[in-house]
Order: sequence, then C-alpha cells, then structure tokens
Amino acid sequence: MEWLVRDRARLYARGMPVDQEALDAVALSRDEYALLCERLGREPNEVELGMFGSLWSEHCGYKNSKPLLRLFPTGSDRVLTKIGAENAGAIDIGDGLCVVMKVESHNHPSAIEPYEGAATGVGGIVRDIFAMGAYPVAILDSLRFGPLEEPQNRYLFEHVVGGVGGYGNCLGIPNVGGEVSFAEAYNGNPLVNAMCVGVAETAKLASARATGAGNALLLVGADTGRDGIHGASGLASRTDPEARFEEMRPAVQVGNPFMEKLLMEACFELASEHRDWIVGLQDLGAAGLTSSVVECCAKGGSGAVLELSKVPRREAGMTPYEVMLSESQERMLVIARREHVAEVTELFRRWELHCEEIGQVTDGNEVVVRDHGAEVARVPVEIATDPPQYRRQGVRPAELEELNRFDPASLPDLAPEEATATLLGLLARPNIASKRGVFRQYDQQVLGNTVVQPGGDAAVLRVANTRYGIALKTDCNGRLCYLDPFTGGAAAVAEAARNVVCTGATPVAVTDCLNFGNPEKADVYYTLEQCIRGIAEACSIFGTPVVSGNVSLYNETAGRPVYPTPVVGMLGLLEDVSKHLRAGFERAGAEVWLLGGEVEQAAATLAGSEYLEAVHGRVAGMPGIDLEAERRLHQLVLRANEVGLLLSAHDCADGGLAVAVAEACILGNTGFQGVGNLPGRLDAACFGEAQGRIVVSVPPGAATRLVALGADLSIPVTRLGTTVDEGRMRLGPIDVSLDDLRAAYEALL
Repeated sequence: MEWLVRDRARLYARGMPVDQEALDAVALSRDEYALLCERLGREPNEVELGMFGSLWSEHCGYKNSKPLLRLFPTGSDRVLTKIGAENAGAIDIGDGLCVVMKVESHNHPSAIEPYEGAATGVGGIVRDIFAMGAYPVAILDSLRFGPLEEPQNRYLFEHVVGGVGGYGNCLGIPNVGGEVSFAEAYNGNPLVNAMCVGVAETAKLASARATGAGNALLLVGADTGRDGIHGASGLASRTDPEARFEEMRPAVQVGNPFMEKLLMEACFELASEHRDWIVGLQDLGAAGLTSSVVECCAKGGSGAVLELSKVPRREAGMTPYEVMLSESQERMLVIARREHVAEVTELFRRWELHCEEIGQVTDGNEVVVRDHGAEVARVPVEIATDPPQYRRQGVRPAELEELNRFDPASLPDLAPEEATATLLGLLARPNIASKRGVFRQYDQQVLGNTVVQPGGDAAVLRVANTRYGIALKTDCNGRLCYLDPFTGGAAAVAEAARNVVCTGATPVAVTDCLNFGNPEKADVYYTLEQCIRGIAEACSIFGTPVVSGNVSLYNETAGRPVYPTPVVGMLGLLEDVSKHLRAGFERAGAEVWLLGGEVEQAAATLAGSEYLEAVHGRVAGMPGIDLEAERRLHQLVLRANEVGLLLSAHDCADGGLAVAVAEACILGNTGFQGVGNLPGRLDAACFGEAQGRIVVSVPPGAATRLVALGADLSIPVTRLGTTVDEGRMRLGPIDVSLDDLRAAYEALL
C-alpha cells in the first residue's frame, strides 16, 4: 500500500498548489493528499480539504489500527450490533432489554485544558449512548497521570477529576467506577478515558443512518462556535500536546452539561416514545457536522445536501470551513421523516432546544455543502469514508531484551521483620491506595440503582424494574503491557473479567480504548499489534466479544510514548442482582481461601510488580498468564456463588496476596488470622502478582464443597486463615492493626 501511495504522489508532485502548512493543519501527508487528488480526479478546495483531513484522520479513519482491529472477536448470541456500525455496542440481557456501552479517549484535549478536556470527554461518550436510544445509567473513568510529586501532574490530576465530576454530576448519571494510575511514562500526556453504559428496549434502539430521499436533516442543541476546530485531525491525530500547547488550545471544546441534560432527555423521549418519527440519530463529536452527516450517509447508502446559512451560530463571521469542522458540544443530528418534521421540532422546542432543518437526504452518493445557495463543497461519501490503511511491520523494542532477561530471583528476599512496613508502604502508594478522594467527588447514587459502589472490585447496578444486575469495570496494567504487550493485553481482559466475576456476575462483553504512541514507529506499532492480539486471545477464551471501542494514538511527550495502555471495559451480567458479592470480609468466623494458586510463588511473579518498583526501583522481568486456568477460575467462583458458598470475593492484583487480604480487611472492617508461616520466598508469597487468583471467604462448613468444586475444575484451593473480631491482620510475619492499614491506605488522595 505505501509504495502505491508514493507512486501516486509522484504524479502530483508538480504544480501542486496546496502548501505543507495547509496539509499539516489537517494532518494529511503529502502522499495522502496525492491519493485524495487521484481518487477525486481533481484537487479539493479548502472546505473539502478540511473535511477529508478530518475524515481521513487517525481519530476518525483508524488508518493504522483498523487492519488490526479485525483480529477481535466481535459476535455472540447476545451481541445486537456490528462493531463500528453504530455509535456504541448493544448487548441483549433478556426480557426485551439491552445494555449499550462504549469507552472513548480525550487525552490530548485534557493535557492542554484538563477541566474542559475531561468534561467534554464525558459529554461525548454520553451522547454516543443516548444516540442509540438508550438511557445512560452509569459512567466510569480510566485515568493515567505522571507522579503527583510534580506540580504539573498534580494540576492535571485535580482538574481532570474535577472535569469528570463536574460534567457527570450535572447530568445526573452516577459515576460508579474506574481506575487511576500513575507512572513517569504519562508525564505531560495524561490518559483520560471515559466509559458510559445505558439501557434500552431492544425494539427501540436507534441507528446512526440517513435514508429516504427528502427526509430532513435537523441540527439540534447548542449553537455552533469556533471551539474544537481541528480537534479530530489536529489534537487526536498528532503527537506531543506539550510541544503544541498554544497552537492547539483553541481546538479544545467547551462544555455545557446543563444543555446536554436537556438534549439527553429530549433524545431519549424521541427514540423511546416516537421512534416512527425518525430514521436516524447521530451525535456531533469529532469533526462535527462533517463526520455526522457523511457517516450517516455512508451507513444509509445515501447522499445529502446541506445549507450552512441555516446553522445557528454563536459567533459572527464564521466561514463554511469553520462551520463544517466545529466540534462545539451538545449538538445532535436528527434524520427525521419528512412528514414528522413539525412534531420533532416541537418536541425539542418543548425542551427549550434549537431544532433547525439544515438539509435533506438525497438519492445520490455525495454530500453537497452550500452556503447561501452557493456550493462550497462536494464530497463523495465512498471516498470520504475510505481512508488509506497502513499495515506496518512492527519491531520488538530493543530495550525489552534486557528487561525481560531480568530474574527477580537474583534479588535478596524480603526479611520477615520488614514485611509489615513493606505492606504499609505499598498500601500508601498511589497505584494501590484508596481512590476515595477521587470518587467521593462523583455522585454514585443518583438514579437509585447503584448496588455496589466504587472502592471494591467492580460496580454493580440494578437494571430498573427487573431482577437483573450489571457489573462494570475498567482495567489495564501499563507496566505489564510495556514488558510484554501480548501478556499485558490479555491480562487487561483477564483482570477486568476477574473483577466482574468477584461480584458474582458473568462476563459477557468488552469495550476497549487503545492508548499508544506514534504507530509510524516500528516499536510502537509492535506493541499495538501484540496488545491487540493478547486482548483478542483472552476475549475468545472468555467468550467476551469486543462490541465497541476507540483508538487513541500519538500519545507521546518529548519523543517518548506512554506505556502501552489498552484499557478494557468489561460488562458482567447477574441474572439475580440479590446474589451479588462484595470484596470486603463480611463477618468474623468465616474461613478464607485462595482460589487459583498456591501461597508459595516463584520469584518470577514479581515481574512488573508494584513491589519490584517500590522496593528495588525496577520495572523488569517477564510476566505470564494462563488464560485457560483463568477461565476455569471464573467458573469456580460463579458456581460457588450460585450455590451460596461465598460470603465475599476479591481478586489478587497490584500488590499481590498481602495487599488483597489487607484490602478485604479494610473494606469489611474485619480482622484476619492466617493459618501459619508462608512457604518459599517471602517477597513473592506476599507481594508477587501472579495472575488468576481470588481471595474468598466462606461460612464454616462450606469448605468441603468449595474444595470439591475446585478439584472438578482443576483449580487449586488453598486455606489462608479465618476472619476474626480482633482488629488486626496477621499473615505470616505480617502483624498490623486495621487502624494502621486504613491510615496507610486512605492517606494519599
């Protein structure tokens, strides 16, 4: 493909009037411009160049990732949508209901204007959900920052969290979960991923398509301004936000959550009560009018004519270029049946929202843009939605050779007298410490359906007016993805699934947000491909298809990419929400067991661990995972919970076994007494991060059945100890009060 594009470039090398600055503004290469000219049979004018630049951008066109995304499993008996065909993925949960879900990034906008960048990231993902005719019921956020000791990182952290909470709280949607992680790799380029989940009647799902010549294109919501121009082609498709701060600051959108609330309620009413009035519903996100109209036409096999003079504006003197590329927030495109335009218009005006007819659907295959009757652009839909795709040859990063050869067994073991202090130190580290200081800024109980709040393994919500529950979690360990991208990608799925299983829910579907550096670099492309392959392998084994997602590339600062961070959003389903589990020990007198592994662990399980970085200053080693064993572990927990054996379940992740037990003590305010000494290396037994392990508590007398279930599934089941009334945790040489555990765990944020 690349040699063909270069050949085409030579055909247009002479006399090409467009300059490099114009191409840079829309993130098109000279080769891509040449290809565009050939396919059009002419050179595009200024408005067309801006439109093609946005639609062929990495953010909209997935030029470097679409060939790899085809590796994902995308179907199951529950999946109702084709991946990429709609704004979000829909999953059948029974009784005529479905869950709609998606996660997206707003990384570069948040690096430049953290409050508005994060706020409008929430706004955008929420619109993707109600554009499907679903009512949003939950928000989750997955955030990454550099170390908080640096003032710039602290500033970004505080304002991103403020933006997420400020926008979501105004919408009246509970923020029920997520994750916050810190590493030097995210200095200057925070990752801000927002996930939204909605519920809809399956028969009333809306589609993002334009069909029926003569049907009206209605622009609804906020007026159009100059904010967000080049957001898709500039901010989201090029690298290093720090180096281009002043240049790209105007590309950050400005949000109005109160208007979005009105828009959400109005669109849901339209889709749920008056579905026959419309043929399509689409939000205006990246590339604004350009992407919403062109993509709706592509999905409907139609064309359109726009009249820009009818677009309500909040700034004088806007050019057609600016109107077509504006990413002003809180706007929707409604494709209304011609005979129902008056009713649709009246519905939105009743909600005090603008609703203006700006064009109509045509039988053609072009989007024609006019301004005061004069044609300013003519864009063939097929060309606009078919950007060049690059299937590159990745090269394994050279630095991994030495890092993976590192053997943690070469390090001195942890001394018993240091174990308690080490545990307290790990609990206080930002990646493990309680995130209460973050999620207490979010409203978690609004709508009244939150059953399990943030702070445990996964959130659980009741599906209103049913017996069903849904469990939600986002997860990814960037250190593991850095050390071994395949294992890291698989582990992101496995941990998200494990967290959902720990609530008693069956994992059913995935949405993902792939955050990587510049894919034109062979080593970055390698990590992207291998992470995707790892995710695909895990999803295939767990039966959790990828139903939606987003790719965010060019996340770099000063030429250094962020950790490969493929965030996985997992949906789990509980047939009976009353059977949900929590992470904390519920009561004294329960037996505590480890499922999925022995207490004794090899030193290799310290690879990429929080302990290794905290105590020895190393991010090294070779992580591993057994996905088949993970799948059987999930089955064991679900079967044990179904027959009423389990009182609690909590996965072993960052910090290993000792941290998992400590967190269960803190969350349940219940002490723990271990059965004896810990065998083997103390550091690995306490703080090794082997995958596929869950700590459960069971009532007295249940252990025999638990062990038998484990034997049936070939999963190790190991006695750890007993929960006690005494306010202490004793595990091997660790002996510490719950007060000291809580003080360490909750002090930081």
